[in-house]
Amino acid sequence: MKTNLKAGFPVKKFEGETKRYCQMIDLKYDPELIADYRKLHSEEGVWQSTLDAIHAAGILEMEIYCCGNRLFMIVEMPADLDWDEAMDKMANYPGQMEWERLTAKFQQTDPSGTSAEKWTLMDRIFRLYR
Repeated sequence: MKTNLKAGFPVKKFEGETKRYCQMIDLKYDPELIADYRKLHSEEGVWQSTLDAIHAAGILEMEIYCCGNRLFMIVEMPADLDWDEAMDKMANYPGQMEWERLTAKFQQTDPSGTSAEKWTLMDRIFRLYR
């Protein structure tokens, strides 16, 4: 299914204060692996236990964008939630280690790492809000 990128993507508004984290990771540059990774992250492909781990960690919304072999992730969470505690809770959720092992074969990273260890937090260098 081809997405109309120029149409944009909906954004949810949450009750209360939130904070956003942005991360990136590179996939191995292999078009077949990238296609398989995309399928794994489709609504039909993503594991329910991974979705449960994200919710259990307190994350409100998570999006992953792809350009070539580079992935960009946006994580939205309550302002009072600690990043390290949320990532630790997610990493220790049942089934999450298996998910990380599975996705590691696509990524240019240490295959034994947790999601928080593999994805690099990004620094915001520009902001414009109205």
